[in-house]
Amino acid sequence: MTLPRIVVTLGDPCGIGPELLLRTLPELAAGASVTVAGARAGVDLLAGGPVPFAWEGDHLVTGGCRVPWIDPTPDIGTAALVLGQGGAASGRAAVEGVRAGALRVQAGLGDALVTLPLSKAAAHAAGYPIPGHTEFLQALAGSPITRMAFASPGLCVVLHTVHQSLRSVIDELDEDAVAETLSFAADRFGQLAGRPGLRVAVAGLNPHAGEDGAMGREEIEVITPTLEQLRREGLELIGPLPADTLFTPPVLARGDAVLAMYHDQGLAVLKYATFGQGINVTLGLPVIRTSVDHGTAFD
Repeated sequence: MTLPRIVVTLGDPCGIGPELLLRTLPELAAGASVTVAGARAGVDLLAGGPVPFAWEGDHLVTGGCRVPWIDPTPDIGTAALVLGQGGAASGRAAVEGVRAGALRVQAGLGDALVTLPLSKAAAHAAGYPIPGHTEFLQALAGSPITRMAFASPGLCVVLHTVHQSLRSVIDELDEDAVAETLSFAADRFGQLAGRPGLRVAVAGLNPHAGEDGAMGREEIEVITPTLEQLRREGLELIGPLPADTLFTPPVLARGDAVLAMYHDQGLAVLKYATFGQGINVTLGLPVIRTSVDHGTAFD
């Protein structure tokens, strides 16, 4: 049997990524051919810790497995890093690790990409003005559209907008954008699930989904007309529904996924319900990319 080839990017070497890698690598390597991209120094910061490891040339050895390692920033050593403190050095190491891993998969040398968390603040300190993994990977791949989605036991969420201010979410809301997200998400999520025709429950933007205009008119003027048009085109849509009651078992049982209008509307609930069990999936890339559902955990 040919094992799938998975490229793992280390994320910020001063965060929780290196420890996650050491603790999970034996299980991952048992079912896949794994290559890691990132700063070797991130693992070296954990020397003498509870998970033993060793280097054999350009391979990491731990837990009975031996995996090849790509370090695109060999000039960054442990002297430039402080465990638990992100900075310009760790930000550069993290971003260049993602670049190296993504390009390897895009070149056909891997089947899927798994990214451990990076720090946006550290990346910015290093001179990379990226909003996050999703947008950076989209630019590397040249994908015209991507969306951030999360899958967890009993709850799948797609985000209409991601790393942007609430003010800009409202200013940029329009029928074309919402229609694009819904059509795209239903199609791509359906492909990943192997089930076309997924039912999507759509959250309103305002409290009580606007309550017929009493708390905002975005539902009346933008979201509801969009859903009506897409229903005529064959999509199975529920809503718009108030976000405070959408995430309840009876409502969730009616759909396969939830479309949230903005980042925290969907992820606050998902992380409360299934933190540590959620999988971040980027819809729209030419390769499968998954990630953890949390950040660098510097603390």
